[in-house]
Amino acid sequence: MNGSGARTPSLVADDLFRREGARIVASLAAHLGTHRLQLAEDAVQEALVRALQTWPYRGIPENPAAWLTQAAKNVALDALRREQTWQRKEAQITVEQERWLTQAEPDDEEQLSDVTLRMLFVCMHPQLSIEAQLALALRTVCGLSSAEIGMAFLTSEAAIAKRLVRARQRIRDLALPFAVPEPGELPGRLDGVLGALYLLFNEGYKASSGERLVREDLCREAIGLVTLLAAHPATQAPRTFALLALMLLNGARLAARTDDAGNLLRLHEQDRAAWDQSMIQRGIACLGLAAQGDQVSEYHLEAGIAACHSTAADEASTNWPRILALYDQLVTLTSSPIAAMNRAVAVSRVHGPQAGLAALDAITDRSKLEAYHLFHVIRGTFAAEMGNQAAALLHFRQAGTLASLPAERDFIARRVRECAGAKGAGE
Repeated sequence: MNGSGARTPSLVADDLFRREGARIVASLAAHLGTHRLQLAEDAVQEALVRALQTWPYRGIPENPAAWLTQAAKNVALDALRREQTWQRKEAQITVEQERWLTQAEPDDEEQLSDVTLRMLFVCMHPQLSIEAQLALALRTVCGLSSAEIGMAFLTSEAAIAKRLVRARQRIRDLALPFAVPEPGELPGRLDGVLGALYLLFNEGYKASSGERLVREDLCREAIGLVTLLAAHPATQAPRTFALLALMLLNGARLAARTDDAGNLLRLHEQDRAAWDQSMIQRGIACLGLAAQGDQVSEYHLEAGIAACHSTAADEASTNWPRILALYDQLVTLTSSPIAAMNRAVAVSRVHGPQAGLAALDAITDRSKLEAYHLFHVIRGTFAAEMGNQAAALLHFRQAGTLASLPAERDFIARRVRECAGAKGAGE
């Protein structure tokens, strides 16, 4: 057994699958074709099962990722060899696929990252709806669950599952070929790829499920892929640099988002000395590169907001009027209820909690936010700042029923205790 410490084989396999599963699926699908996405996913799942069955007895391989990849290739190869319905014109394709599937897997993470990026562009096929493109990319290439994707779109896990079924069916019906777009076609698919990577980073920055609030592996993966896009002549557009700036500026604060006990820390509670200043400097530089041209994307505006926070020496010196102005533009550009909710916080910092509450009430599609715990946390915060502890308690308790992560539930429980104490003192 290799140097995996005290971790059991099952834990190693499960963690490896979580980190590398999407990469392996992307690598398989890149060679099998998009019409065989389900085969690629099934093969990787079966490889995990084999790892869980054999590693406890034979020990963890020296290179677990390569073992899992080769096992998935073997499963896919067996499935292809069992099929009897290949058409004659596909014979050469089968030969080429078998040649790749029987090759030893190189230990090259950069190659896998390139495959992931290529597969993201493949998923953004113009004959699929943007909703289908993003769901397919996030599930198949990025490895997010249907529930995690649903949280990103403020919809249900079942709705995302149906969306994925329809996307795969359309791929089969239209016989969409696996083909990486030509360089001239890349800009036309860039927005979809940037959107998928934006959502991937967000899931890492604030996980929607599991035990950890922050998944740095997803943030690093997203930053790495956008960095590759920013270096490619066909995709180094201003909005690419803007998204990279946003990721770097927010990523610089990851280590300070929780304390040593894993408790969630709000922005004004964070130790700014723990922020990664080199990442902030890189982010500001990328924001400068994003200023080229005359188009402003949502990434420009969000990166500008992140820059205001990242460059402020302390909470008191934060330029909230500037942040509010950027949120005003962002809400106009995107009509996003999440952006409108975050804008309400900026309104409260500039004009007071009563104005912030009015801004929340003015969100036209706020019904989408009712199942989102942060919406109720913000309402509770405004109520507490206005001295209405009873209302704050109601909002925080509602938020507690909706929060999914332990760190979030603990944070909300602390707010409940604070309000209960303040309410008792005022009676």
